[in-house]
Amino acid sequence: MQFDDEEYQVVALAGTSVRLRSAGGAEMVVLLPHLLGSPGFALVDGEPFPELEPVGLLSGLPAEVLAAAKQWERHIVEVVTGLPPGAEPGVVPRPEYDPATRTVNERATAKANELGVTSRTVFIRRRRYIEQGLWGLVDRRMAREWQATGRVDARVVQAVRDALEGETQASTGTRSKLIWKVTKALERDYGPGVVPLPGKTTFYRVIDVLSTGRHSFGSAVTRRQLANRPDGTFTPTIADRPGEQVQIDSTPLDVMVLLESGVAVRADLTIAVDVATRTICAAVLRPVGTKAVDAALLLARMLVPEPMRPGWSDSLRMSASLLPHGRLMSIDARMEVAAAKPVIVPDGVVIDGGKVFISDTFMRACDRLGISVQKARPRTPTDKAIVEATFPSINSQFTQFLAGHTGSKTDRRGHHVEGQAVWTVPELQDLLDEWLICGWQHRPHDALRDPFFPQRMMSPNEKYSALVAACGYLPLVLAGEDYLELLPVRWKTINAYGITDNYRTYNCDELGPHRREHSGIVEKKGLWEVHYDPYDLSQVFVRTKAAWITVPWTHRAMVSGPFADFTWNHARRESAARGLDDTNETAVARVLDELLTRAHHGPARDPAERRDRRIVARTKVAAATHQPPSRTPDKQDEPAGEQDAAESPKVSPVIPFGIFDAQAEAEGWL
Repeated sequence: MQFDDEEYQVVALAGTSVRLRSAGGAEMVVLLPHLLGSPGFALVDGEPFPELEPVGLLSGLPAEVLAAAKQWERHIVEVVTGLPPGAEPGVVPRPEYDPATRTVNERATAKANELGVTSRTVFIRRRRYIEQGLWGLVDRRMAREWQATGRVDARVVQAVRDALEGETQASTGTRSKLIWKVTKALERDYGPGVVPLPGKTTFYRVIDVLSTGRHSFGSAVTRRQLANRPDGTFTPTIADRPGEQVQIDSTPLDVMVLLESGVAVRADLTIAVDVATRTICAAVLRPVGTKAVDAALLLARMLVPEPMRPGWSDSLRMSASLLPHGRLMSIDARMEVAAAKPVIVPDGVVIDGGKVFISDTFMRACDRLGISVQKARPRTPTDKAIVEATFPSINSQFTQFLAGHTGSKTDRRGHHVEGQAVWTVPELQDLLDEWLICGWQHRPHDALRDPFFPQRMMSPNEKYSALVAACGYLPLVLAGEDYLELLPVRWKTINAYGITDNYRTYNCDELGPHRREHSGIVEKKGLWEVHYDPYDLSQVFVRTKAAWITVPWTHRAMVSGPFADFTWNHARRESAARGLDDTNETAVARVLDELLTRAHHGPARDPAERRDRRIVARTKVAAATHQPPSRTPDKQDEPAGEQDAAESPKVSPVIPFGIFDAQAEAEGWL
C-alpha cells in the first residue's frame, strides 16, 4: 500500500492495529482508522474499495428514470449471482443463470437475448454496477445538469454579467435599459448582427437568473452593501472577557428633539458596546453632530459607575440586581450608590474612519487610558457588526415609543413629525440612561447563551456576572486633571486683557505672570495650550508649568447657565438678525442669556402654547437666513440697538420685511 509517500507491506493485523514494513525493512504499527483516513493512502494491488451510492443524486432523479435503473439492477444482480435481489430462501436459479453450470459470459449472453440488447451492453452495465452501484445504471442523459441560461450564446451571457457588474454603483434602472446596454456592448465589441440575440422573453429570463441576489433592480443602498461584502468566510467576533473588545459608533437617532431655540432636529447617538456581554457601556446624545470630545468623554463615562438618580426605582440599584454588588463594592466603593449597569474598562476599541474617532483628541484619550485602537476597513461595517446591529435594536425597543419618532426611512415618516417633538436633549438623555438599565441590561440577548444550556438566553448583566467571576474586576479611576486631558485643544496667546476665542474673552488674576509671555513651546511659536469644553464655554483651562489655570469668561455673570458652541453661534446669528453687531461680546451675551432663560423653562406642556413657541422659533430662523428686500425703513422699524437687545424677544421685531405675515403663516401650520 501507499502511505506517507512510501510503499509498505502489511505484515500483521491485531484488532485495529496494523504492522507495516517498508521496502527498507523498517517496521511500524499504525491504527487502522488513521491509516485508512490519511491523505495519499492507496492500495498498490488488489481490488478497489467499494463506493457508496450517491443517495442525494438518486433522490433528485425523475421517478421513471430511477425505476428503470432499479429494473436494470434486478437483471445485473441475476447475472452476477444467479438470483434477482430479494429472492426467497430456497429459490433455485434459472438454468441459463445458474453460476454452477454457466459462465459469466454465458449468463450475460442469455440476459442480452432476454432483453433484446447486445452482450456488450450487459457487460458495460455490469462493470458500472460493480464500480458505482445503482448510480452506474442510471441513464446519464436524464442526469445532466440544467444550464440556467439555456442555449443562449456565451457572449451574450458574459455581456449580461458585465452589465450587471456595472449597475453596482449606478442608479437603479429597468431590465429594458439593461438589454439596451447589452445590445450596444455586443455591437461595439463584435459588430452589428454578429452575435445572435435571444428573444425578449428569453432575454428577461437570462437577466433574472444572472441577477439573483444582486438587487440590480431594487434598492441601490442594498446593492452597494452586497457588493462590498467580503468574499471570505464570515467569522463571528468573539470576546472571552468584559472589555476585551468594545465597538464604538455614532448614528442619527430616529427621533426629533427640541433645541434651546425651540427648533426640532434629529439628535446624534454615540454608543460603546462590549462584545463579550453586549453591555451598552455608555451612550451620549448630542443635538448638532457628534464631536471628538464626545467620543473621548464617552471613554471616561465608561469607567464611572452609573449613579442612581432621583425618581428612579429602587429595583434599578446594583444591590437589587444579579450583579455581584457586594464583591464589586469591596473593590470599588463607588458601587455603593450605583445603578445596575456594569463598569467595563476596555482593553481595545474598534472604530470606523469618522473624523470624530480618528481625531487627535480621541487618540490621545485612548493612549492615556492604555486602550488599543483598531480601525475598521473603509466601507466595511462588518468589522464592527455588533454595534451596527445594536442601533436598530435601540430604535425598535426604545426610540419608536418616543414622541417625535421619525421612522428609519423617509417613506416611513409620519405627518408633521416635527410638531410632535416634546423632548429636549437633556430630558431624552435621562430617559435613555434609565432605559439602558431597566430595558437593555435586564433583557435576554439572543447572542448570549449559557454553554451548558444553549437554549437559554442570558441578559447582559447575567453574562457579566458569569464572566467577572472568572476574569475579575480592576477599577480605573480618573482624576480631575485626567478629564481636562480629554478636552480638545486650541493654542492661544495670553494678552494683557486675557484670552480671546470666537469673540469671547477669558481672563482672571492667575494669568498675570503669563501675560505677553512665551510659553516655551517653540513649535507652537510661544502659544499657550488651552483646553475647552465645546458644551460649556463659560470657562477654559490653560496648562502652565506649575498647574492648570481655570479661566472664566468675562461675561459669565450675564448668562444664566453653561452654553455650548452651537448655542453661542446661534446667539450671534440672532444678534445679526436684530441688526446688532454679532462681534460685540456684550450684545451677544445678552441675547445668549435670553435664549438660555427660555431653554431653562423647557418645552411648553400645553399643545397650543408649544405650537406657538415653535412657530416663533421657526420665524426667527427664517428671518436670520433670508436677506430682506431693500426698502426705506420706517421709524418704528429701525433697530433700537442696545435697548431692543435687552428686551424679551417678540414675534414682530424679528420680522425684517413687511411682506411676511407671521400670524397668517402660523394659521397655515395649525
